[in-house]
Amino acid sequence: MLTLQTLDRAAGVRHAFFTRRGGISGNIYASLNCGYGSDDDRDNVTANRGRAMAKIDLSSDALATTYQVHGTAVQVVGDAGSPDNRTKADAMVSRTPGIALGILTADCAPVLFADASAGVIGAAHAGWRGALSGVLDETVAAMERLGARVGDIVAGVGPCIAQTSYEVGPEFRERVVAADATNDSFFNRVGERDRFDLEGYVADRLRRLGVAAEGAGADTCADRDRFFSYRRSCLENEPDFGRGLSAIVLTG
Repeated sequence: MLTLQTLDRAAGVRHAFFTRRGGISGNIYASLNCGYGSDDDRDNVTANRGRAMAKIDLSSDALATTYQVHGTAVQVVGDAGSPDNRTKADAMVSRTPGIALGILTADCAPVLFADASAGVIGAAHAGWRGALSGVLDETVAAMERLGARVGDIVAGVGPCIAQTSYEVGPEFRERVVAADATNDSFFNRVGERDRFDLEGYVADRLRRLGVAAEGAGADTCADRDRFFSYRRSCLENEPDFGRGLSAIVLTG
């Protein structure tokens, strides 16, 4: 698993961006697939989630996740609830110790937040659509409603698809730049196609909100050994793909 120094320094908080290693799933899901939305054996996914939680000294029933839909809804979490939560939300916030907020990704950016002084954490699923629509803004606002102060919030942007792997069409660039002309800086033209810097865009959105952010600097699409990737699965005509887990918890 990976951690980021920005969050490591947050007292009373533990976090992890898990790689695909260390689980029991096989074939295209090898090995730490944590997504019930995949076609992997459900028992394998449950066991993998338990293994991930054990790595951060928690029981398997401490993990809270949602049904992610690339939107901006934020759920306030007071307990872990069902392991197969069908609440449609792409972000969570909490001030309850012992509950791990979990985000599932396979190229989108998992973003973990903490205000250690207020004892408030957050987690968001930020693909380009959610980030552009304001899921990060909504997460920070929800944390503030729980008592966090924006100037005290720090964030880690976990492994996601890197610009070198993220080829996009002209309509994509037009939509992103139409929202803010300065967004043009997150595109690089290679030949006749543009490539989008998702991590850079997410980090910039956070900084504009006043949140100090650090990125993992990984590439989920190119690094087959460590990460699951939706785009890679499409390029290789695979029938499905695994989901990686990122989690953050207040330790008390």
